[in-house]
Amino acid sequence: MRVVLQRVTHASVVVDGRTTGAIEQGLMVLVGVGHDSTDADARWLATKVEGLRVFSDEAGKMNRSVADVGGGVLAISQFTLYGTAQKGRRPSFVDAAPPAEGERLYEVFCDALTVPVGRGVFGADMQITMTADGPVTLTVESHGRR
Repeated sequence: MRVVLQRVTHASVVVDGRTTGAIEQGLMVLVGVGHDSTDADARWLATKVEGLRVFSDEAGKMNRSVADVGGGVLAISQFTLYGTAQKGRRPSFVDAAPPAEGERLYEVFCDALTVPVGRGVFGADMQITMTADGPVTLTVESHGRR
């Protein structure tokens, strides 16, 4: 599994004109599930995301986690994180998990978080609004963690 996260002061997601998830200070997290991803990967990534010290302390150093600052996570499923455009002009997504497994592991990731979680809708056309803070953007992969 892999995630791309951004520190935000606000983020929300709208599906069919309805807000399905929103947070104030926290992390907007795009969640990609690969064909070889496992439940353990999803739980490990949730713990990793929550523990990343990407928020500033009183001295301006990145020493606080999203939990430390009382923030939340807006989690958005994003199979295109497993896309490749090395050949031709049309991306290939053969490394992404099948939809049913991708959705299941996205839910495992979200359920493993202990901070407030806003969610997108798996497989839906989503409109995401966010205000990046910093900006601070990181990519984290569970592959090779073992």
